[in-house]
Amino acid sequence: MSDHISGPRALANSIADITDVFAFPSPEGTGALVVVMNTLPFAKVSNAFSEGLIYRFRVRPLTANAPGAQTPFSAGPEHGAVEFVFDCVFSPPTDVDGESFEQVGTCLTPSGDSVSFRVNDENGGSDHGVRVFAGARWDPFILDAPAALKTVAIGELAFADRGQIYMDGKNVLGLVVEIDASLLGGATFVGVVAETLTRGTFNVRIERVGRPEVKNLILGPMQFDPVNQDLEIRDLYNMEDAFHIQHGYEGAYRARLNANLAFWDGLDGTTDWPLNGDVHPLTELVLADFLAVDVTKPYQEKGSFLEIELAALRGRPHETCGGRTINDDVMDTFFTTLINAGNGPTIRDGVDKSSRPASREFPYLSAPNPNPPEKPEHH
Repeated sequence: MSDHISGPRALANSIADITDVFAFPSPEGTGALVVVMNTLPFAKVSNAFSEGLIYRFRVRPLTANAPGAQTPFSAGPEHGAVEFVFDCVFSPPTDVDGESFEQVGTCLTPSGDSVSFRVNDENGGSDHGVRVFAGARWDPFILDAPAALKTVAIGELAFADRGQIYMDGKNVLGLVVEIDASLLGGATFVGVVAETLTRGTFNVRIERVGRPEVKNLILGPMQFDPVNQDLEIRDLYNMEDAFHIQHGYEGAYRARLNANLAFWDGLDGTTDWPLNGDVHPLTELVLADFLAVDVTKPYQEKGSFLEIELAALRGRPHETCGGRTINDDVMDTFFTTLINAGNGPTIRDGVDKSSRPASREFPYLSAPNPNPPEKPEHH
């Protein structure tokens, strides 16, 4: 749950709360792109998807920027950019016996075709170059979250050699869409974002997620921000278009990122990302908050997260598919990048794998825990 409770609105509307997003080439080597959106923290097997939401995946072709640009690649111009949108919506659930339920989902492809599927059907639904699964799944996120939050609170690394996944065994509602390459208009290098929006004639974005822990560990802490120290910024950020930040709050986002990225860099007592004035060299990259995936590269279970972005920053070709795979311990990469820029030892949080790893076969996410831990009261 790298993005759960990422602001007051997510806390108040947990059904629309995106907990994690993944994007990677199919492990079966078909050239398909797999995108995954997990929602509803502490879900139960009896929980259904909301008929009042659109669960949206946005896929945009990426282009390389000139060397020395603030971000290594861009996702098209502000207006008229090519984009491939996959919207999933759900019928109201029908109660079967008081415990189980039936619910039908529909995925709309960019070409206007519809793919129908049943919630909790392991085979999912398949048609028009798309395969879809939706249902309760074991939460696959790998992090000692209390230790990470303690690190922020006390200003020093609080990780142990052996950490624990917070409330391991909790469930989420998983949505998996496998997209044939033919539906991407020839694009092979793409940015991926997942969103939840209100469903109806007027769609309001509730949440959007690209990379893990951007909101909670980089934007969330307020105490280091010299400009907006009392501003809860995450709801504003969630409402933004990930591919184009609107003029208005961008100064607030940059001030928060410059301050908090400098905090993370200083945790080992050295500066590996020197500021340019008050500007942190990773700020613009973080603001370009989408997963970058090269579908021409083979699936790589571990080590692809941030590889494309960091290779571009260092002026070399990338070697992996990028994106984010389900079994990759991305938070070690996250902490190591922020704290020592890869110039020192790996910064481990003490947790290296999920207790229920994902498979390499559709629908990838592990079966749900029939008896998950109870949702804590403060959530």
